[in-house]
Amino acid sequence: MRDGTPKFEQVLETVREVSQIGSTEARKLKAAGVTAYNHNIDTSPEFYPEIVTTHTFTDRLNTIAVVQESGMSVCCGGIIGMGESTTDRLRMLEVLSNFDPPPESVPINCLMAMPGTPLGDQPPVDIFELVRLIAVTRIALPEARVRLTAGRTRISREGQALCFFAGTNSIFYGDKLLTADNPAADTDVALLRGLGLNHEGVETDVSQAPAAHRVTEAIFAS
Repeated sequence: MRDGTPKFEQVLETVREVSQIGSTEARKLKAAGVTAYNHNIDTSPEFYPEIVTTHTFTDRLNTIAVVQESGMSVCCGGIIGMGESTTDRLRMLEVLSNFDPPPESVPINCLMAMPGTPLGDQPPVDIFELVRLIAVTRIALPEARVRLTAGRTRISREGQALCFFAGTNSIFYGDKLLTADNPAADTDVALLRGLGLNHEGVETDVSQAPAAHRVTEAIFAS
């Protein structure tokens, strides 16, 4: 989307609307049945202005605080592979671990670099850097569901196995993850079974699920 186009203006308006969520709106959402709210902080406070210019890191934190005050659980993590440093990744975890209460769910996304975008030339995240970050996340946020999310199509079976054993205990599976492809659901089930991991709250015969319903959370344990 380019500046001056109708779609870009729609995105700007959506951002303005979401950024204005306050305690009254959050309580009404909770009363209407919303139990969880996803709002990633994306990266460290220091690197954030290099990635986002429509709002500030503090705006992000304020929204999360309002959601938590309403009683909704928070799914909040970040994206790596955007050009940030190791220190930025650790600062992101420091911020998350200081939430009160800590987030119940922490997705770790690897950037899906798209040609033609400002980050289109970013190289894939080194698998050992990802594994180390997941291990630190598990230590820093011991009660959270650490989710291995975007970017799994670029991680080998062996690399994903390392992530699981380092502390990942949740994934989203299905044929599509928002705008990016996801590993096939039956492939994920086969991988989890091969690793001796038991998954909960999902259908094992995923081939029978309608395509529109195949993006599902799998929580697992050894």
